[in-house]
Amino acid sequence: MFETLFYQPILNLLVFIYNIIPGQDMGITIIVLTIIIKIILFPISRKAIESQKALQELQPKIEKIKKEYKDKKEQMGIAMMKLYKDNKVNPLSSCMPLLIQLPFLFAVFRVFRDGLTDQTLTLLYSFVDKPEVINHTFLGLLDLSQTRVWVLALAAGLAQFYQVRMMSTKKPEIKTPGSKDEDMTAIMNKQMQYFMPIMTVWFSLMFSGGLALYWLVTTLLTILQQILIFNKDKKKDEIIEGEVIK
Repeated sequence: MFETLFYQPILNLLVFIYNIIPGQDMGITIIVLTIIIKIILFPISRKAIESQKALQELQPKIEKIKKEYKDKKEQMGIAMMKLYKDNKVNPLSSCMPLLIQLPFLFAVFRVFRDGLTDQTLTLLYSFVDKPEVINHTFLGLLDLSQTRVWVLALAAGLAQFYQVRMMSTKKPEIKTPGSKDEDMTAIMNKQMQYFMPIMTVWFSLMFSGGLALYWLVTTLLTILQQILIFNKDKKKDEIIEGEVIK
């Protein structure tokens, strides 16, 4: 079912785009494929970004509740649920859209892992022409069939770092003694900003340059999407504040 619903369609879309791209550049093909997949998943990823942003904005209040009910776990849980309910935020809502996107990510990973070989090309639909020659280069400079394409891996890591940093908010400074739990949470959140980019670079080096390019373009498009959503929300807040002042 996975092969029929995800792997095969993405493989065919990749080859179809490759056939119609002038010069048959695999790098350009991957960029176009990434944009198409991002457009298809736009409503899902938008929901995930909005949910993550809402949770981040509640973080100072969450930390305050943790501090207030530090030794009262049951009351802490009740206070947390009330906070989520009052602000109409589901703490699991940011995870579900991401889980829905996983099959697409795995399918793209398999397509680039398996490559466009005679065996994989047998899965082409009847209306998709089989390429006689596969040009794996990007602008004639980078061989996307090879592993350890450092320039793409590092670029993907930097983009991932910026994207994660955009979603993080500055935690309130902890000044009270004995607040080690809050301090540890802040440290772990900061470490995640570096852990994710490092993992991105590692995976990009272990697999083909095509996968690294896909991940780079996906992250850049996600950054653009976040900027658009954040600016839209900012304008809404400014309009609301303006009406309140009037």
